[in-house]
Amino acid sequence: MKRILGIDYGDVRVGLAISDSLRITAQGLETLVINGSDKKFINGIRKLMNEYDFEEVVIGYPKNMDGTKSQKTVKVDELIPKLEEIGLKVHKWDERLTTVSAYKTMREMNISQKEKNRVADRFAATYILEGYLNMLSKGN
Repeated sequence: MKRILGIDYGDVRVGLAISDSLRITAQGLETLVINGSDKKFINGIRKLMNEYDFEEVVIGYPKNMDGTKSQKTVKVDELIPKLEEIGLKVHKWDERLTTVSAYKTMREMNISQKEKNRVADRFAATYILEGYLNMLSKGN
């Protein structure tokens, strides 16, 4: 089986995580700094495709707490066709509270504020991917 890439999209930084080849575990990768550039985003994903051999991504779908679409949700909807154009199958994952969970975990681990800012997106991407992998393992 091929790996799956988890994406926590942000306008400036993109958190990334990759599954193992058995699709059981998720491991955070270095954050991709794109500074609002779709081109940097797609080029970064292409580079990772060559390095990690994946054909599927699960991307955080940032709905508002009431379930309505946010500005970021609209942006993710615009990015999905671009990911599909480079040969990826894209799955959306409701990411509400993943960043909150990431910060809670980092607080429990006594990670400094400076370090939190550096790794929060990676933790969020890992939570997104873990949620998706857990769903797959349950056969849903």
